[in-house]
Amino acid sequence: MTVNKIAIIQARMSSSRLPGKVLMDIAGRPMLEREIVRAMKARSIDAIVVATTTDPSDDILEQYCLTKGIPCYRGSLPDVLDRFYHTAVQFHADVIIRLTADCPLIDPAVIDLTVATFLGKPLQQFPPDSYLIPDTGSLITYTCDFAANRLPPPWKRTLPIGLDVEVCSFDALEHAWKEADQGYQHEHVMPYLYEGIAFTQTDPAKSEWYIEQGTTPRGFRVALLNHQPDYGSLRWTVDTPADLEFVRQIYAHLDGQAVFSWQDVLTLLKSEPGLAAINTEVQHKTAFDVDQRTLRS
Repeated sequence: MTVNKIAIIQARMSSSRLPGKVLMDIAGRPMLEREIVRAMKARSIDAIVVATTTDPSDDILEQYCLTKGIPCYRGSLPDVLDRFYHTAVQFHADVIIRLTADCPLIDPAVIDLTVATFLGKPLQQFPPDSYLIPDTGSLITYTCDFAANRLPPPWKRTLPIGLDVEVCSFDALEHAWKEADQGYQHEHVMPYLYEGIAFTQTDPAKSEWYIEQGTTPRGFRVALLNHQPDYGSLRWTVDTPADLEFVRQIYAHLDGQAVFSWQDVLTLLKSEPGLAAINTEVQHKTAFDVDQRTLRS
């Protein structure tokens, strides 16, 4: 049975620290387009949908998607979990791959590895048919309910901020949609699925990539993909003017390559250490921050 794996990119024009950022220019193309082009290279994704809001400020995002032939869903501005859920329903997603539109350095290979972690596949480069699940009739089973390549404090991340991928089953997303009752759970989509997780200790010395697993008090099976060395302190997302300048500089140096990898960015930063200093002072938001402008009633 082929599983319908839909990447949902959440995007809005009214971001608090850099309004309109998702359509700002990066080396001649809007940031959102840069991310979509890169995500499309992931072999584990069957389709990409932009999930934006019904706020009039996002009319331009819908028009952009229509012009580019990119599927788009418009839903709640403050309740992003609700927006994701209804996007998944409309596009018949079995597996939801959550991306955010402020990550124009997202790496398709990292997306594939995170999806492989969710599906219980070996962490390696695999042929396209490796994402097929054997036919088991009408029942689809997964080795976990939620997988990610980073979790917010008090947990950890070992990949740069801006390579973030979260994956869950439709059943898990629907459970969160029905049961989550905190504002931050609705704004940040998936905390309900991993809150309270305690991972089984794993010896990372054996491999560049390693996985930690555990079950939450709510019964969700969680897998966390880690990398060594640990690059979790690096910031490659776009949330401020300094972040945007950093990413523009990366593209200025590497855009000649078809789709440069995150390792290419690391190599560049080692040869040009001044680039990393552009946005080192920016403070990253947490999964428990709530946008005060869009508090749920």
